[in-house]
Amino acid sequence: MIFGKLQLSDIPYDNPVIAGALASSTILALVIIGLITYYKKWGYLWKEWLTSVDHKKIGMMYIIFSLVMLLRGFADGIMMRAQQAMAVGDNQGYLPSHHYDQIFGAHGTIMIIFFAMPFMVGLMNLVIPQQIGARDVAFPVLNSISLWLTAAGGALMMISLGVGEFSNTGWTGIAPLFEKAFNPGVGVDYWMWAFQIAGVGTTLAGVNFIVTIIKMRAPGMTLMKMPLFTWTTIITNVLMVLSFPVITAALALLACDRYLDMHFFTNELGGNMMLWNNLFWMWGHPEVYIVILPAFGVYSEVVATYSRKKLFGYKSLVWATAAIMLLSFTVWLHHYFTMGNTTDVNTFFGITTMMIAIPTGVKIYDWLFTMYRGRITFSVPMYWTMGFFVTFVVGGMTGVLMAIPAADFVVHNSLFLIAHFHNMLIPGVLYGYMAGYNYWFPKVTGFKLNEKWGKLSFWGWAVGFMVAFYPLYILGFMGMPRRISHYDNPEWQPYLIVAAIGTLIIGFGIFATLVQLFLSIKDRKKNLDTTGDPWNARTLEWSTASPTPEYNFAVIPHVKELDDFMRMKEDGTAYKQPEKYFDIMMPKNKPYGPLVGAFTIAFGFAIVWYIWWLVIVSLIAIIALVIVMSFDDDMEYIIPAEEVKRQEDLHFEKLAIAMAQSDNK
Repeated sequence: MIFGKLQLSDIPYDNPVIAGALASSTILALVIIGLITYYKKWGYLWKEWLTSVDHKKIGMMYIIFSLVMLLRGFADGIMMRAQQAMAVGDNQGYLPSHHYDQIFGAHGTIMIIFFAMPFMVGLMNLVIPQQIGARDVAFPVLNSISLWLTAAGGALMMISLGVGEFSNTGWTGIAPLFEKAFNPGVGVDYWMWAFQIAGVGTTLAGVNFIVTIIKMRAPGMTLMKMPLFTWTTIITNVLMVLSFPVITAALALLACDRYLDMHFFTNELGGNMMLWNNLFWMWGHPEVYIVILPAFGVYSEVVATYSRKKLFGYKSLVWATAAIMLLSFTVWLHHYFTMGNTTDVNTFFGITTMMIAIPTGVKIYDWLFTMYRGRITFSVPMYWTMGFFVTFVVGGMTGVLMAIPAADFVVHNSLFLIAHFHNMLIPGVLYGYMAGYNYWFPKVTGFKLNEKWGKLSFWGWAVGFMVAFYPLYILGFMGMPRRISHYDNPEWQPYLIVAAIGTLIIGFGIFATLVQLFLSIKDRKKNLDTTGDPWNARTLEWSTASPTPEYNFAVIPHVKELDDFMRMKEDGTAYKQPEKYFDIMMPKNKPYGPLVGAFTIAFGFAIVWYIWWLVIVSLIAIIALVIVMSFDDDMEYIIPAEEVKRQEDLHFEKLAIAMAQSDNK
């Protein structure tokens, strides 16, 4: 009773692949814990980071978490590619089919929910308050709770690696295969609760950023004076708030099926399998644009900065983003053109799917016209952006092909679709996030990233992506189904071997990113960001210190026009120190986020394994924390004007030196 249905046999220590992963993960964790203990950093981490409500630190923790999950998701991907490269004919490969199915589901879940989403929210945290002239987000403590709920969902994902199993129904779920009658194990439960917990955190983040952008913009910053990244962020968060409740409800219904023997997603007792497909993809296709639109905002900022020009077609980019938001809710049914819809239904969704390519094309042309006759600097962010231009258009063309129901009927359940999907998300999302990571890193940390290893990382991804996924287009036309772990057609194997080699090249790109970060931290004193270059200063619209102080702005700016920092340079006020400073009220660090996250992990683990006493205790603890938080009236502290002036004096001294050096050059 005390451990529910958890038994020692549920730890798969007899599986060499899982045992090896567990051993290496445990050793790495112990080394990290040992180093933190040796250098006596636990108190510092708790006070300055884990309990922080500073949006910049929360943003960095989101990105660190997402990079860790990227490594796990990539490990799953390379295992799948290796399995398919060898599992032909009598050779069954090295992965049992049941284990392969779990890896398949974990890879998709991690890359969408625990890599792309946290990286996106991390960039929003780093950038948005500073772009709109705010000192923090609207609800700083809620921001911390959102982070730790996402981390709690990720923790359940990682626990499933070594205790029990993960879902074998893919990252999308498959009705009725995920019903308890067909899947009595805990894999679907791990997937369902990890997804649900992270989704709640994301919804809360969406509400937080909508309120932040609507209510906390600097005086004079009307909607049409907002930077493009801020525009894509608010539209993304509207999508999040509108679409995530759909998947939340769908997962709640699935929980009712699995725990209360209901039948929402079976073809008996009034249920309907197609209900799951509709609910999932009513969330799932807006989700694609939830992760892509912020990357589009990054490209807008990068192209203007490194072309030394104002952004071409600002208003058309805003309206194109809004059009994508609206159209994203009208295309979900193209995910199952093959399931016997009427001709009228398929025609409508085929047309709307083609239409959504139009505003995306508008964006591409606006970015190209921004570059036209610009003085382009080929820095790392620009590498990622130009790589996006080349590869994303290919994915878009294949998407238009699949928008034709008759063509989709042929290739939908083949590797062609997998190639298309990755062709949209890797250049459209990952390239954009890496561009933003390299672009804003100096402003957040105070030092620049290593250019050489940044470019090597790009080439690893750019070459590896094409080698890994373009062969899948060919295999799709050859008729190879997706999701399979073994096949009998030897003509497919050479293409799968090439795809596996491409995955290894991507691995080099990931390795180069880690080396870039390591070398940049090591040589940070040599690569300080002084913001002496006005175009680098433009990256956050204002001349603020690098790293930006906790309060962001000593004096909140007053905005007069779009790209207002450029006007301030022309009239001589861009680098002028204010005459007077005032006390600043800032939110205090609070432990509610990590505590809610810890009890949520306990709740998730307990409900997966039917440890009902722990479910009750953890739920009571979470509710109690929320109640205590609501009565906590000690949420802010004052930074005296004298301290603000001291920090700003140091900033302007460094800035004056940097400007003099720039003039000498």
